[in-house]
Amino acid sequence: MQYKEVVGRRRSIRFFEPDRPVEREKIQVMLEAARLASCAVNAHWLKAIVVHRDKIPEEKLEKLKTPVLNVQLDLAPVHIYFFVDLGVVNRMQGTRLKQLVDVGALPPTHGWSHRFVDELVYPQILKPLTEDAAYPVAAAADAGMAVCQALLAGVDEGLGVGLNTPNPALAKEVFEVPEDWFSLWVLLVGYPAESWDAGGQRPRPDFEEQYFEGSYGKPFKRDPAVVERLKAENMIQRQAVPNDPERRAEIKKLAERLGLPI
Repeated sequence: MQYKEVVGRRRSIRFFEPDRPVEREKIQVMLEAARLASCAVNAHWLKAIVVHRDKIPEEKLEKLKTPVLNVQLDLAPVHIYFFVDLGVVNRMQGTRLKQLVDVGALPPTHGWSHRFVDELVYPQILKPLTEDAAYPVAAAADAGMAVCQALLAGVDEGLGVGLNTPNPALAKEVFEVPEDWFSLWVLLVGYPAESWDAGGQRPRPDFEEQYFEGSYGKPFKRDPAVVERLKAENMIQRQAVPNDPERRAEIKKLAERLGLPI
């Protein structure tokens, strides 16, 4: 698929084919996409643990369930738990920035050198950053970009994906991760049991309510011609509507087939 169609086709899938396995190579493609994401100071805070539902001990799977993350864990064949490694910046101490200097990604024309990293960037910027209360938020935001790339790569591979919030304390306990990691998301992966359309694109706030130009209060004007072009390129697709009889019928059939309450 073209990039815009991948973005437009993405849905939070909640009905997976529970008995259809996901090819290992497709999971690797998703992780490769995350690894290549843009990352501030080349830190790469994101860590991932890939869990195959049928291989995780039943008691651990039950412990990971929450009131809003229950049925999906039972249905999705693969769960990818993402964590943020808060200790990586101080462990690396600028080493990964020096790699960027060496390959010319951080050029001397912009002031970069190994000495610049050792004497200024790490001790005066990065280390103090790790001691700031906002540091976990910044690291999580950066890691989120990598998760997004993994998610979209899954859609491009023909998979259904759904990003969910696990119980962070229990996720750390179950997977026995280092103390300075914190739980971010769990991405559920499988082949959709529901239609790809899944009822249409989800409701979103109005464009001009979200985005501004120059300053707050001046909406970024949405150009209808651009909207039409994006429709033609399948980025903007049919919108979901309340009480759609077709979608209600699909959910009823899925509930009957998968033995779910309705």
